[in-house]
Amino acid sequence: MNDATQHTGDEPQEAPLARSPLFPLPPDLLMQVFEASTEAIYICDRDRRIVAVNPSFCRLTGYGREECLGREPGFLAAAKTPDEVYRAMWLSLSETGNWQGELWDRRKDGTFFPKRLNVSAVRGAGGEPEHYIACFSSIAERIEAIERMASLADHDPLTHLPNRGALAGILQRELSTARRDGLQVAVMLVDMDRFKDINITFGHRVGDQMLVAVAERLRRVVRGSDIVARLGSDDFVIILPDIENALSVAGVASKLQYNLGDHYRIGEHNLYATPSIGVSLFPLDGDNAETLIRNAGAALHHAKSQGHGRHQFYNEGMNVAATERLKLEVGLRCALDTAHLPGSQLRLHFQPQIHLQSQRVVGLEALARWTHPELGPISPNKFIPIAEETGLIQPLGDWVFWEACRQLRAFRDQGVEHVRMAVNLSAQQLRHEGLPTVVRGALACYDLQASDLELEITESTAMQNPAATIAILDQLRDMGIVLAIDDFGTGYSSLSYLKDLPIHRLKLDRSFVKDIETDRSDAAICSATIILGHNLNLDMVAEGVETSGQHRYLEQLGCDVLQGFLYSEPLPGDEVAAFLKNWPRDADYPGAWQAPILTI
Repeated sequence: MNDATQHTGDEPQEAPLARSPLFPLPPDLLMQVFEASTEAIYICDRDRRIVAVNPSFCRLTGYGREECLGREPGFLAAAKTPDEVYRAMWLSLSETGNWQGELWDRRKDGTFFPKRLNVSAVRGAGGEPEHYIACFSSIAERIEAIERMASLADHDPLTHLPNRGALAGILQRELSTARRDGLQVAVMLVDMDRFKDINITFGHRVGDQMLVAVAERLRRVVRGSDIVARLGSDDFVIILPDIENALSVAGVASKLQYNLGDHYRIGEHNLYATPSIGVSLFPLDGDNAETLIRNAGAALHHAKSQGHGRHQFYNEGMNVAATERLKLEVGLRCALDTAHLPGSQLRLHFQPQIHLQSQRVVGLEALARWTHPELGPISPNKFIPIAEETGLIQPLGDWVFWEACRQLRAFRDQGVEHVRMAVNLSAQQLRHEGLPTVVRGALACYDLQASDLELEITESTAMQNPAATIAILDQLRDMGIVLAIDDFGTGYSSLSYLKDLPIHRLKLDRSFVKDIETDRSDAAICSATIILGHNLNLDMVAEGVETSGQHRYLEQLGCDVLQGFLYSEPLPGDEVAAFLKNWPRDADYPGAWQAPILTI
């Protein structure tokens, strides 16, 4: 208030509001509050009949003022609220004069809505209720938000399918019904092959859109009574209740493979991914949700190990294989963690490569060997695929590379010269942009020349991303590293890319060499590949040479370098120098002696 204001004492003074807690507001102000309130308000007389409603009441319920007057509020009831709630409301009004709670009402158009209601009884001089004043507002948005949160807890936000948390309960309910009615249930695990490659190549946004498309196809293929859920990443579960037999499930699996294996148009990309499917059956393969999902997972793993785009039913032997695989995975992790310590489980063996014309040993291929403390020697055919599937191939490949360089320095110190070290690179190593820097670091660390190293990649690895592969290989070749394509003929070669790859050697896969003397097709493939390689000015290396007949045949075809058990099995490092010192055993014809054929 301004201090200059003068009061004469003659003006009428309004009593402060604090003087009387029952200070009555002017009737016109009360009416304005009633009419302007955003909450719906209605007033009932002592007979519980409506005598007044405000505009918000009319907007929310859809009823006009005249349609409500004289009626009991019960005409709004939606028959969704239990009678006990209404009885509790009137009891509370009778005893305390107040009640608040949540009810369901029906609008004039027949739609339901939930509301939060506050009711107060206005008593007369005798203490009896003269009027009832009720205020309410819709809580539909809050209920919807709660339901959305509950749905998110049980559903995958990307595909809107039930998630892992909801799956166990859903499956258990289906099993209870099947158990009661004597029915069979199938559980199918679906995994999209090579989905990670799509994420890496095109990004997670494209990958997410593809997963949504996969979920839509799954829903379209199965019956309305079947359940589709997402476990995570590219893994889905389908529950087929009330199945007739395994044959009908196989039909569904085949239909899934056909539909999911078709191309996906995502933006500007045409993408392909085949599904691998594992199936378990109730009650044959398990009587509870956990066992059935686990066994379907074992079947899925078996299906993937057989190749892409397959389905496999569970059998007991798969659990044995899965247990063994898990033991090997854990053991391999431990072996890698201690690979730098004395007494390491991991070692390198080295197989000589023989130049046909000069009969000199020109190279040594470094091969990883693992001796498990309980299971003994583990075949590379077992632990290399496990390393690739689990991501351990990266640390394993790094260890092989550095250990091979260290061992080559040791060979040099023992007087072994003019022998190149060949090391296999995994797809993960090749994709690493820092690979040339790592190679330079290893050469400097062990005082080696670039020409001392030969790096080998499989043709499948080279073709995964040809442009990126060529960029990395160009840098390595410019350094002076010898580059080779391993297992040539077993992948999906593209001759248009092959001519652009900056490589020096092609290694003919042992699968073609094995029957070269008896299989005309293998002989033709070997001959054509050697001619192709020479026309591209590449050295040709044949792996898996085990007999003198194979030696002579490849010599006639003009192959440059041979490698195999005919000359030597892979040797531990401490035996390499002695082998090289004594080579060749027969100066006239090294291939004339017959080495024992061993399996690696």
